[in-house]
Amino acid sequence: MSFLDFLYPRVPLGDWADAFIDWFGVVFKWLIDGFTWLMQESYELLYLVFSFPQVLVENEIIDETSILRAVLTIVMMLIFACIAWAAANWKIGLFTFVGFYAIWALDQWENSMSTLALVVVAVVVALALALPLGVLASKSQVVSMIVKPVLDFMQSMPALAYLVPAIVMFSVGVVPGAFATIIFAMPPGVRLTELAIRQVDGEKVEAAQAFGATPSHILFKVQLPLAMATIMAGINQVIMLALSMVVLAGMAGSGGLGGEVVGAISRLNVGIGVEAGLAVVILAVFLDRMTAGLGQKTPLERAKRASA
Repeated sequence: MSFLDFLYPRVPLGDWADAFIDWFGVVFKWLIDGFTWLMQESYELLYLVFSFPQVLVENEIIDETSILRAVLTIVMMLIFACIAWAAANWKIGLFTFVGFYAIWALDQWENSMSTLALVVVAVVVALALALPLGVLASKSQVVSMIVKPVLDFMQSMPALAYLVPAIVMFSVGVVPGAFATIIFAMPPGVRLTELAIRQVDGEKVEAAQAFGATPSHILFKVQLPLAMATIMAGINQVIMLALSMVVLAGMAGSGGLGGEVVGAISRLNVGIGVEAGLAVVILAVFLDRMTAGLGQKTPLERAKRASA
């Protein structure tokens, strides 16, 4: 190595990353194929449920302009509104119906349902990984010390950077978008779950131990119920990050509202961009208010309101 090489080193990190992706794709092909199948099938099932009227049109069961299609679409809006009402209150239910009707009027219904299906799939997988990891980190200081720098890396990495290895491993389509969304949205769920359990009053845990409760009973009967409000805040953040990433995942060919925004940028079509952006805002408010409403219905929050 010359003196100039010492002064101006070139670390071939990119080459190492390429080699690692190639190695991972060969050795863990079974895992990639299984993940691809799970994401694709889950997404298609949810999209089939959410966009049921459009599926009937695509299969030529009903006509595009038939009254039955309009009635079925309005029924779907009412179902979403009832879910929001049950999760939060009637005001959120009314907003959901009006907002989803506006999405339909903007001709973004199918794209919105595609985006919502992808968000739900990605959030379910992200939470299935984040919540147990957060619980484990709250119980073990070693796990917490290992997890924190990994979460810092996941949160600091630019969102679009996740799409590059995702496209290499899964090609274009829904799956790389779901993969990038899961990685991007996980950190708040892990962090807030760990924080919530660590903040539970130690005296309550000691009281449960004094009565002979097992560690699993203490976790599920004491710590998780008392920590649920903070955990729900983490779930809310996971959902919001997932929605923001799903739009960016349109660059990976995942379609939906993200695909509409990307298409509007490439064609400089301001109108389509505004319509798709407004649909994203409506979905974001719907998901945010619904999870916030669920957070207010946790046992601890109900007890606080009862004692107030």
